[in-house]
Amino acid sequence: MVTNPFAQTTYLLRRKVFKLFGGSFHIYAPDGSLAFFSSQKAFKLKEDIRIYSDETKSQELLVITARRVIDFAATYDVFDSASGTKIGALRRKGLKSIVKDEWLFLNTSDREIGTIKEDHAALALLRRTALSLVLPQTYHGTVGGRPACTFKRNFNPFVSKVQLDFSVDTAGALDRRLGIAAAIVLIAIEGKQN
Repeated sequence: MVTNPFAQTTYLLRRKVFKLFGGSFHIYAPDGSLAFFSSQKAFKLKEDIRIYSDETKSQELLVITARRVIDFAATYDVFDSASGTKIGALRRKGLKSIVKDEWLFLNTSDREIGTIKEDHAALALLRRTALSLVLPQTYHGTVGGRPACTFKRNFNPFVSKVQLDFSVDTAGALDRRLGIAAAIVLIAIEGKQN
């Protein structure tokens, strides 16, 4: 078990693709130990994703909830479960995300503090075809115009993986909890749309 799971520089997120109801995600620390377990409730009109310290779900750490049922430019609020305080939010840039996925990092007052952008428009278009099964996907996260993280997504028919890397954020500008929530949203939500 990881002593401070939010203090890691890199994480590996894994999601089993063929799961009948809802979604579950394992988030591993660099040493291969389980840092977090996340589950997405099935048959919910609004997305509701919970992040726990482990698979027993005995300690809930974060909650990610959609503001609306159907929203092309959806916003997902991220809360600290212990205190109930809002950490920030993630907002999908609706029309811009048709060709190339783009998201915003928002602070607790819903002001933009950064972005998450898919790497390349031409590759993004190819990923929206049958080639989505073979083309890796990279997103670059920034805060205040400076690099904060990268999300590298590989897909195979059985397991979807995202490598989350905060190593470029040496000043700690991005709250790791918001970055981890973003990785889960990318693997859970964007995975349904491609």
